[in-house]
Amino acid sequence: MLEKIKLSQFFRRQSRWKVVLAIAALLFAGWVIFGNRKGTVNGITFTARRGPLQISVLEGGSIEALESQEIRSEVRGGQGTKILKIVEEGYQVSEDDVKTGKVLVELDSADLKQRMTQQEIGFQTTLASLTEATQGYDIQFNQNVTDIKAAEQKAKFARMDLEKFMSDKATRKILDHLKLFEAVSNSPILVEVQLGDPKTAGPGGKDLRVSDSNKNPEAKLTSAVKTEPAVILETNKPAPIDYSKYATLELLGDGSAKQQLRKLLDDLQVAEQQQNLGKAKLQGTKRLFEKGFMTKTELETEEMTFENNELKIQTAVTARDLFLKYEFPKQAEELVSKYEEALRGLERARKEAVSKLAQALARLRGAEGRYNIELEQRKELNEQLEKCVIVAKKTGLVVYGGGNSDGYFYGGQEQIREGATVRERQPIITIPDMKQMSVKVKIHESYIKKVAKGIKARIQVDAFPEEKLTGDVMKVAVLPDSQNRWMSPDLKVYVTTVSIDGSRDWVKPGMSAKVELLVKQLTNVVHIPLQAVAPKNGKQICYVVKGGKSDERDIEVGDFNDEFIEVRSGLKEGENVLLNLPGATGDENKNSPDPAKEEEVKPVAPAKKTAPKKV
Repeated sequence: MLEKIKLSQFFRRQSRWKVVLAIAALLFAGWVIFGNRKGTVNGITFTARRGPLQISVLEGGSIEALESQEIRSEVRGGQGTKILKIVEEGYQVSEDDVKTGKVLVELDSADLKQRMTQQEIGFQTTLASLTEATQGYDIQFNQNVTDIKAAEQKAKFARMDLEKFMSDKATRKILDHLKLFEAVSNSPILVEVQLGDPKTAGPGGKDLRVSDSNKNPEAKLTSAVKTEPAVILETNKPAPIDYSKYATLELLGDGSAKQQLRKLLDDLQVAEQQQNLGKAKLQGTKRLFEKGFMTKTELETEEMTFENNELKIQTAVTARDLFLKYEFPKQAEELVSKYEEALRGLERARKEAVSKLAQALARLRGAEGRYNIELEQRKELNEQLEKCVIVAKKTGLVVYGGGNSDGYFYGGQEQIREGATVRERQPIITIPDMKQMSVKVKIHESYIKKVAKGIKARIQVDAFPEEKLTGDVMKVAVLPDSQNRWMSPDLKVYVTTVSIDGSRDWVKPGMSAKVELLVKQLTNVVHIPLQAVAPKNGKQICYVVKGGKSDERDIEVGDFNDEFIEVRSGLKEGENVLLNLPGATGDENKNSPDPAKEEEVKPVAPAKKTAPKKV
């Protein structure tokens, strides 16, 4: 406090011009020191080099078998299945275990056995229904044959009765007039059993598809028995026929109607002949009576006989007329009607046979469908029961879960152990092939264009850093890893599989390892650290230090790795560049290192950096 008071007194004793001069001197010194700093160097520099540059991609990953047997739960059920027994993790499955069928996992099968008992009851019931439906179909099939044969015989006999009465000639004329066309005359039923398509075949391989030989367009292919239709009945009937015109001896032929008509005509002829004889005899008797040779009684007897002959003639004429006008048409029409009704009965029997057989077939198909479903369910339950016991089929090391050594899964699933519940398709055990191991790494999308199948790699296992392994890229994913979609949607990485050359006992699944992919080897190029390059106005720039000042310079860059980038033009070997860009903000300074670092960046594997954009 005393010193401040003395200093204040000192300034007060000085003249004002001296004070102004001192302040001006101080301002000038400040301008010289602080105001003229533009273009001076303030940061770490790096000398551009020329020489070989190895372009590589360094990523970390985990070791796993290139090929492995993954054992999953194949037991269906929404609630999952419990693990009753499971071998210890790390157990080495041997050749003897494979030969003897050692049980690796045993799942709970109590629920499956209960379902099998219930299903067996339903299966036996369905089997009985199928047997009944099959027998019912065969019975209906045979019954249809019997009914159709009976109907055909009835039509056949009706036709024979008509021909017997009318004769063949008159019958054909009448049927032609009535348009009762016959396809097959008096043909017995033709039953064909064919072996056809199993899709359309009934019990015993009987083909239910039938081809109708009748050319009637209204005929349908629906009968299970192939038969030749006896007739075709037309619905448009002609006018009623006059049967009396067929009552001639020429048309009736040898029919019974001709015999009846002939008898009536014979009776009339006999009566007429008797009348003629009686008339001649009566005339002779009258002449003898007039001459006195005959008595009156004898004359009266002759006259009575003549009158009786007259009555016989009238009776014969009446009988003939009644037969021609009433009896013949009536009998003819009755026989035709019976024949037509028999034909309709035959057609009706066929249609009923089709309907009944279709119903029997529907019952059979339904029973077969239920039987097939029950049989498939029975088969599936047996397969599910067998899948509850998982035996060794391949040698190797037992790892719980889908290749993860800890045995945990996503979605809140339990750790693999005895008593845990596993769901369908959930991995239980993985047996890797220890003869061929690999490393799975995730490559950032900025490097994925450089990575291709066949690229050589150097591998370092974290647990054995002194061991140097080699390999090459076996597979590069086409799409980004879906597991990062929810946690880091902006981060796109591609899963890449790198094989490990040779076989080593100490390389185990789940170990962490670093993989350096040797993308390209540049022989003689100028290169500088990545953080010395920054984008600006669509170009790549760096700051070159010369004469204590830094100048901004446009450069053309090429390939790069995690540390260095190739400079194709704009910079020469031996020129110094700033590592921390002056006045850079935002994206332009995000790659700048800490000023406390050493002056020269050593080629060590740094943390992952964002690669500069290429023009």
